[in-house]
Amino acid sequence: MPVYVDSYFAAYGRMSMSHMIADTLPELHEMADKIGVARRWFQAKSSFPHYDVCKSKRELAIQLGAVAVDKRQFVMKMREIRAATEAVG
Repeated sequence: MPVYVDSYFAAYGRMSMSHMIADTLPELHEMADKIGVARRWFQAKSSFPHYDVCKSKRELAIQLGAVAVDKRQFVMKMREIRAATEAVG
């Protein structure tokens, strides 16, 4: 079950940030740990649980197996994950 990073880059100070999600929260946190993103940056209370990652962390995540997706694919993946989560719980 992969981790996904989108191709949207939002300005955050001097950085450009994109989003990182995964099929499961343990996978998401594991990738965040691997790329050096602190758990305090986890966006649990947003519309979808995710991490915001800068370009260098995004590239590292891809090197470690994350799947780069465009905006449309990212939204579709969020819907799939949400549906799977609701079906289980």
